[in-house]
Amino acid sequence: MASIGDFDPLQASVPATKIEITVSCRNLLDVDTFSKSDPVVVLFIQGIGSKEWREYGRTEVIENSLNPDFVRKFVLDYFFEEKQNLRFDVYNVDSRSTNISKHKDFLGQIFVTLGEIIGSTGSRIEKTLTGVPGKKCGTLILSAEELSNCRDIATMQLCANKLDKKDFFGKSDPFLVFYRSNEDGTFTICHKTEVVKNTLNPVWQPFTIPVRALCNGDYDRTVKVDVYDWDRDGSHDFIGEFTTSYRELSRGQSQFNVYEVTLLSFKVESDFTFLDYIKGGTQLNFTVAIDFTASNGNPSQPTSLHYMNPYQMNAYAMALKAVGEIIQDYDSDKLFPALGFGAKLPPDGKVSHEFPLNADPENPNCNGIDGVLEGYYQSLRRVQLYGPTNFAPVINQVARCAAPVTDGSQYFVLLIITDGVISDMVQTKEAIVNASILPMSIIIVGVGPAEFDAMEELDGDEVRISSRGRIAERDIVQFVPFRDYVDRSGNQVLSMARLAKDVLAEIPDQLLSYMKSRDIKPRPAPPSYMSASQQSFHTRI
Repeated sequence: MASIGDFDPLQASVPATKIEITVSCRNLLDVDTFSKSDPVVVLFIQGIGSKEWREYGRTEVIENSLNPDFVRKFVLDYFFEEKQNLRFDVYNVDSRSTNISKHKDFLGQIFVTLGEIIGSTGSRIEKTLTGVPGKKCGTLILSAEELSNCRDIATMQLCANKLDKKDFFGKSDPFLVFYRSNEDGTFTICHKTEVVKNTLNPVWQPFTIPVRALCNGDYDRTVKVDVYDWDRDGSHDFIGEFTTSYRELSRGQSQFNVYEVTLLSFKVESDFTFLDYIKGGTQLNFTVAIDFTASNGNPSQPTSLHYMNPYQMNAYAMALKAVGEIIQDYDSDKLFPALGFGAKLPPDGKVSHEFPLNADPENPNCNGIDGVLEGYYQSLRRVQLYGPTNFAPVINQVARCAAPVTDGSQYFVLLIITDGVISDMVQTKEAIVNASILPMSIIIVGVGPAEFDAMEELDGDEVRISSRGRIAERDIVQFVPFRDYVDRSGNQVLSMARLAKDVLAEIPDQLLSYMKSRDIKPRPAPPSYMSASQQSFHTRI
């Protein structure tokens, strides 16, 4: 039996989300003389640091078809916070060799990120094949679906009456330990209740547990529950045990044998995931706010954090590109409001803390991340760096956009890139507390060598931020100093990947916390484009 001291739910590893990719092609090149092509699709995945492509897998070969629907799927681990570059190559097979270079005919390829597929309407994307000069190569169709055995969450409460008295000078301090049975007859711990002190008639607090953890999808699998009397030195006294199953628990109130442990309540709810909302059409709206205060240094000098080196990006551009290139896959129009703060603007030299980088106050949207970068570089040439460093105006501006959206159709992410000490801490705290009730998250990336103690205070991981006696409803701020992610060898791609991985890691959970707090269910995903009858069975492996 597993030791009850071994179980620590806070340290348990979270399995990656599994995504199943379905592949089809339409209007492929016909390169066979006496029949149609015999296509196969090969998936390659690009390494983050090395940039090398490695083969991940391939579909079956479908004979004599220019419009194949492949049965074999690709199953990938999915991480929202990483840019997962994929390449799909299509070949006409005229050899049984496993060496792809011996397959005579290359029919085209596409490049795509896993996020692009998932972020497309219905998690389905159609891209034009390229790579054969002077030829129309047709299209590749990719559909993504999240794999999950069971995503239900069970909530239950138990009590007990007249437990055995184990303590010499007082009553027992009972708690329960739940185990699920394994195929080999052993048991795996899956939950431990709190200890109820000094009672023989405990009522434990309600608790939730994934049904998958309780029975791994098998509703009749044995669930064993041990009853213990807690001791400070860890030598807990065994009071007794009983067995049950998910199916028995789900029938509602019941009593378990002589130990008189009673199930007070039991309910099951579906546990929606981040991908359920994305597939249902929730869009991530990405806004950038860049610090143009004088403490960054003169942009024309190499010592400046805004220095425009013709050979490599500065820290601001790297942070912007790293985060933006991932989030843009989940925004259908790819139009991003981009703002600056802390600069004097032409023609009158008035200081602004929410000016558009594209110089268009009526429409601050930039086209894609490249458009944001272009607006950033243009602003460096036309504004005067000044101060102070005020965050509240840009937070409030995004909050005004987020406030009317109450149906879960949009979620707003504000990226603030800054070099220094914040000047309007009181106002910023108030803005964050106000924004915590909205569909909104804030990412703050600190660049340069400054101390960022105030930024750590805004990040509510340890202590939830408060203002004027009000505590933020949710933790919506993630702060990271860029210097912690710079690759020592100077590999900018690796630096950007590390940064994006950390700053975006909390976004899915923050989105879910908002949706659950408002009881917003994901919209149904659009129906799959391909029916079973369309599947081709004329295949060879």
